Amino acid sequence: MNPWHAHYDQGVPKEAPKARPLPELLRENAARYPKKVALEFLGRSLTYEALWREAEAFAKGLQEAGLPRGARVAIMLPNSPQFVIAFYGALLGGYVAVNTNPMYTPRELRHQLLDSGAEALVILDQLLPRYQEIALEAPLKLLVRTGIQDYLPFPKNLLYPFLQKRKGAWPKTLMGVPWRAFLRPGRPSPVALDLDDLALLQYTGGTTGVAKGAMLTHRNLASNALQVRAWIPDFREGEEVVLGAIPFFHVYGMTVAMNLALLGGAKLVLLPRPEIGPIVEAIEKHKVTLFPGVPTLYVAFNNFPGIEGRNLRSVRACISGSAPLPLEVAERFEKLTGAKLVEGYGLTEASPVTHCNPLYGKRKLGSVGLPFPGVEAKVVDEEGQEVPFGEVGELIVKGPNVMKGYW
Repeated sequence: MNPWHAHYDQGVPKEAPKARPLPELLRENAARYPKKVALEFLGRSLTYEALWREAEAFAKGLQEAGLPRGARVAIMLPNSPQFVIAFYGALLGGYVAVNTNPMYTPRELRHQLLDSGAEALVILDQLLPRYQEIALEAPLKLLVRTGIQDYLPFPKNLLYPFLQKRKGAWPKTLMGVPWRAFLRPGRPSPVALDLDDLALLQYTGGTTGVAKGAMLTHRNLASNALQVRAWIPDFREGEEVVLGAIPFFHVYGMTVAMNLALLGGAKLVLLPRPEIGPIVEAIEKHKVTLFPGVPTLYVAFNNFPGIEGRNLRSVRACISGSAPLPLEVAERFEKLTGAKLVEGYGLTEASPVTHCNPLYGKRKLGSVGLPFPGVEAKVVDEEGQEVPFGEVGELIVKGPNVMKGYW
């Protein structure tokens, strides 16, 4: 037993939960909660049954396009049903997802497509000009285009493109296969997925400044989502409502919002942009229970005009990551919502969370908290020797969530 286990909240396991490939876990929840809402998106909802059908249709579309097993499928989308469907569909078909930042410049997009050897790209129609600029330098076997309007309710789905054209935010020329024409209803050819199969290339700057792909496996991704779920001792299977405001193209949002929600049978409320007004409205309207975020979001939340008069008491637990969380920010947030807000730590190479403060036990200001269930950690000096408690050194971690290596 490790010394930190004594400080775990009651009910949190000492070992990492047993992992299985993500598509298998989603398939199970589609059978368990077929009519339950899986995704809520700007007035349109998708049940677990419908989400699974669309993931199958996406996988079948990739297979019928002739992509070989293990081909890389880049996804350049904001938080939306299409992101979830493309990610789970690619994994189901035996492919490797490549998360691509929608804010990338054409030069950054070119580097990632060439470095990953991506053969397919799923892109938001409004971002097409970025790819068109580099299409000759980074050719693809398959380009699928989609838009926010593809999952908006009537008549918003008709009005959205019209309004974007009026604002000058619509590409002059469209290329690629439209989303709805690409999906192939029916079951894809079955693919046996191994936990150590590569599932995701997640690009990170690291210390070199040149973005490189962290190779995350099915074991890595599923383990970390299940570790997050285990860290919340009162997680209610099939009942939680998770706010998906932090971007899924970053592995923190993918694991702590998207995968946590879908592996736990929760309703995932999708916001394409992490803007504080829609966040507050979504919490109030959908009775959000889990709100993963970053310190800047919680600061904006605390300072939102009229926040004291909003009904936000549905929120129970929040994990903050990506930057240090000031104590006064956590305390004000907890006063406004009654929720527990704790700071965690991670890195892209670990899918990403390795440490977190206990939700209900002692939390230490300025500390990243305790290693997750199944994570080993130590602090060493420049010679690789462990340093005494309280001494400064380099943090080393290992666990089922740590990557295979760099691409």
